[in-house]
Amino acid sequence: MKFKKVLRLVPVVLAGTFLLASCSGKNSSKDTLKLMQTAEIQSLDNSNVATLPQWNVLVQSMEGLYRMDKNGKPVAAMATKVVKPTNNGKTYTFHIRKDAKWSDGSKVTAQDFVTSWRRSASPSAKSGYNYIFTGIKNATKVSSGELPASDLGVKALNNTTLQVQLEYPMPYFSQMMVMPAFFPQSTKYVNKEGKRYGTSSTRLVYNGPFKVTGWTGTNESWDLTRNKYYYDKKDVHLKKISMQVVKDSNTAHQLFQDNKLDDALVTGTTAQGLQKDKDLKHVYRAGTYYLRLNLQNNKAFQNQKLRQALYLVLNRKQLANKVLSDGSIAGDTYVAPRLAKDPTTNKDFATEMKPSTTYDLKKGQELWNEGLKELNKKKVTLTLVTDDQTISKNVGQFVQSQVETKLKGAEVDVVSVPDKSANDKVSNGNFDMNYTLWLADFADPISDFDVLSKTNPQNYGKYASEYYNKQLELAKQNGTDTNKYWENMRNMQKQLNDDMPVVPLYTMTESHLVNSNLKGVMWHSVGETDYTRAYFGK
Repeated sequence: MKFKKVLRLVPVVLAGTFLLASCSGKNSSKDTLKLMQTAEIQSLDNSNVATLPQWNVLVQSMEGLYRMDKNGKPVAAMATKVVKPTNNGKTYTFHIRKDAKWSDGSKVTAQDFVTSWRRSASPSAKSGYNYIFTGIKNATKVSSGELPASDLGVKALNNTTLQVQLEYPMPYFSQMMVMPAFFPQSTKYVNKEGKRYGTSSTRLVYNGPFKVTGWTGTNESWDLTRNKYYYDKKDVHLKKISMQVVKDSNTAHQLFQDNKLDDALVTGTTAQGLQKDKDLKHVYRAGTYYLRLNLQNNKAFQNQKLRQALYLVLNRKQLANKVLSDGSIAGDTYVAPRLAKDPTTNKDFATEMKPSTTYDLKKGQELWNEGLKELNKKKVTLTLVTDDQTISKNVGQFVQSQVETKLKGAEVDVVSVPDKSANDKVSNGNFDMNYTLWLADFADPISDFDVLSKTNPQNYGKYASEYYNKQLELAKQNGTDTNKYWENMRNMQKQLNDDMPVVPLYTMTESHLVNSNLKGVMWHSVGETDYTRAYFGK
C-alpha cells in the first residue's frame, strides 16, 4: 500500500506471530484499546483515498469477502467460504453469508460489492488504486474511461451471489480479497450521501466488528465502538478502540508511560534508548521505505546516471543504524525481504535479487559527474518532499547531508509538510525526490511491481520502461506457469536495479512499546494489523 502509503500504524511482534492467552485471561476489566496513527485520516471512502491510516481503520471496521487468519491466509468473512475458481481459473462465484449486516441493521448484499468495485475502478476514483482491479474483465478499459463502470466483470446474480470474471488466471486473487480496496460499500449510503460518502464517520455504515465514531473529517482523534450487528460478536472482546494521531516519537513514548497508549510506535533516538526495554517489540513487515524519483522532462533525475549515482552514495546502513536506530535494516531492492520466496530457487526473492554493488562512493561520484555533463549542467537543486512526522524530517535531513557532501554541484531543499500537502505536491509532479513507503498488499512481488507500470496512477515519478512493462504483461499471462512467472519477476527487479527509478532506503521494521497484557492481536507481515479479536489478559 501506499505509504505512499506515507503512512504507518501499529503492528507489534515478529511478523506473523499470533499472541494467544487462555480463556481465563480474558476476564480483565480493561475493555478499551488505545492506539496511535502517525498521520491523519483523509477519508473513509476506500474509492477516493488509500492511505495506511485509513486502511488501518477500515480493517477494524469493515470486512471484505475474506479476512486474514493468524497465519496470513485468507479465510471466509462476508463470503461463506474460500472458493475455487472455475472456467480455467477465470471465474469466481461467491456466496454472501446470510447473517452479514451493516451497522444500521440492513443486509450486506452482492450488489454492495458491485457498487464499491465499480466506484473504485472508475476513472473518477481518487484513491490511485483503480489499477488493483487490473485482471478483472474490462477493468483497464473501465479505469481509462473507454468503457462504463457497468462493464466491469463483477455481477450480482442475486442478493447473495457475486460473480467475478477475470481476463486471465490470477493465482494471487484470493489473497487480494482481504484488501480494503475490495471492501463493500452500502449501496443505500453511497446513493444517499453522494460526494459526501465517507467524509465523516456518520457518512457511511460499517460491516466489520467495529464502527467508527467521532471522526468529523478533520479531527485527530476518534473511536471505534462495537458493531452490534456483526455476525461474529462472540469473538470480539473489546468494547472500544480509541485512536489518536501522534507524529512525534517522544510524545508517543510519553503517552505510553502515562498509560494513554497501549501500543506506541517509537523511532530515532527515542527508539535507540529503548531497545532493551521490557515492553519493546519489533515487527518486521514486507515494506520498503524509498526515495521516489521524478523522471519527467526537465527534471534532473530523467538522467539515469544521476539516479544510479544517488543509489551508490547513500550510506543506507548508517541511516538504519545511526539515524533510525529502531531495528530497521538497510534496504537494497524495491521488493522487501520476507515478502515472498521464489519457488523456482527456494530463495527469498529480495535476497536473491540484491545488486552486486550497493555502496560505492567513487563510482557514484563518477556517474554523477557524467550525468551532469550529459544534462549540460554544473549544479542542480533538488526538492525532497516528505510528510511532517519527526522521523520523516530526520530521514530528509540525512539524505540532504549525504547528497550535498558527496555529490559536487548538488543542493537539496527538504520540504516537510502535512501528509495531504505532501501527497498533493507529489501527485502534481512538484518534486525531485519523495520519501515514501510501499507496504505490499499481498504476498507476491507483483503487488510492488504493478505500482511502477507506465499506466499506474500511483507511478508519480513517471517511470516508463518498455522492457519492464512487457515483463509485467507477460507475468500476468503466465500466472499458471510457475517457472515463466518467476522469471518475469526476476527480470523486472533486474531492470529496476539498473534503471533505479526508486532508491531503496530501508526495510519496514518497527519498534513498538506494547502493553504486556495485550493479547489476541494478529500481526501480519503483509497488509494491516488486525486488532478486532484483541483483549487484555493477565
